[in-house]
Amino acid sequence: MKRSHFLKLTTAAAAGGLVLPQFGCSTRKSTAIASETRAARTNWAGNYVYRADTLGTPATVADLQALLRDGGRKKALGSRHCFNDIADSPDVQISTRGLDQVIELDEVESLLTVGAGARYGDFSVMLHERGFAVHNLASLPHITVAGACATGTHGSGVTNGNLATSVLSLELVKPDGTLVRLDRDHPNFPAVAVGLGAFGIITSLTLELQPTFDVRQDIYLDLPNARLDADFDAIMSSGYSVSLFTDYRGDTISEVWVKRRTDEEADDLPAEWYGARAATEEMHPIAGLDPVNTTAQLGVPGPWYDRLPHFRMGFTPSAGKELQSEFFVARTDAVAALRALRGLSERIAPLLLVSEVRTIKADEFWMSPAYQRDSVALHFTWKQDEEAVRALLPAIESALAPFDVRPHWGKVFTVEADTLRQRYPKFDDFVALARRYDPAGAFRNDYLDRTVYGV
Repeated sequence: MKRSHFLKLTTAAAAGGLVLPQFGCSTRKSTAIASETRAARTNWAGNYVYRADTLGTPATVADLQALLRDGGRKKALGSRHCFNDIADSPDVQISTRGLDQVIELDEVESLLTVGAGARYGDFSVMLHERGFAVHNLASLPHITVAGACATGTHGSGVTNGNLATSVLSLELVKPDGTLVRLDRDHPNFPAVAVGLGAFGIITSLTLELQPTFDVRQDIYLDLPNARLDADFDAIMSSGYSVSLFTDYRGDTISEVWVKRRTDEEADDLPAEWYGARAATEEMHPIAGLDPVNTTAQLGVPGPWYDRLPHFRMGFTPSAGKELQSEFFVARTDAVAALRALRGLSERIAPLLLVSEVRTIKADEFWMSPAYQRDSVALHFTWKQDEEAVRALLPAIESALAPFDVRPHWGKVFTVEADTLRQRYPKFDDFVALARRYDPAGAFRNDYLDRTVYGV
């Protein structure tokens, strides 16, 4: 691959274009195992306390390789934005926060290589200032690239695949400490790119870029459910990225967020649109919350990194203390699935902060919830009442079962391996390959045993 331009972290910082990560690189020391009490190590939402006794904090790939050669069971820990035990370990967690460098920007080939611990918000400003963009972002820029890709995390848009679809290659360390590289044309790449942490610990990823672009964001209120059902495809195709927000109360969608690229369509949308009315003030997806931490709205253009997410990097994302679930169905089943959920509205609404509906283009990653089908994601941001939410989830999963629903791997769900196996055509191939990469089960944990290995 032609490499005519290199951008190192230090030079980018000196130029003032790079938003430095929370954990700076220049003062790190090579660390094997650092102690941290279990009580202090929770996920972002605080609903899960990690059980691993110790936390490894490698500052370099060599440190990580040495940690893995020590043996035992280990799991990578990123930005802690998963709502379940996918990143937990019976023995040792290994934080990727020391591997958050911007390693290389190839401006000729339009490629960016970042460490596994880099968050999208850490390098987006720098990319924009140098004339580049990634194709899409999730609702939060606070998540790591490696963690987002490993779980099939996505943004929105009928022509936009999940975040892993921009990955051209990746490097990971296997249980014996061997560093391996997989490019997009490698036969194992479709399994490993959305790999659920089953194959090794990713150290870096190379992302395809495109020219930078601006986005305007318009909000519509009170879209009638009847109009959504009649015009679902037209509504969800009306922008580069479109999100619906509902609380399952009444007969309307509370908010529609339409994000349009100004280089593709910059005309104003009408004040009345599919029976909804244009917002005249900025909104938060959750009713009653101050929109100060959301990205700018009311049609004001801005760079892709400050419009495609719903929340800004420097502010508390979403509600803070919450739970999240998300379920994927084929886009052709979206209206029927939404009607099925409305039938549970009396049970859903009391536990709900807000629900979001987004579209994702089909991909070829074996364990992606959008594998080989254009999909709609039905997302739930719950109040942090885990007992009540877990009691409700089987009813939701049952209502969506006729549509071969697939849950988001990083959120709260109760579907287990035997059922998931029926919904992923390459499920058994994924398990067989994971066993080849990790024959001794160094990266296995309760989560993988429950949802993948079926034990």
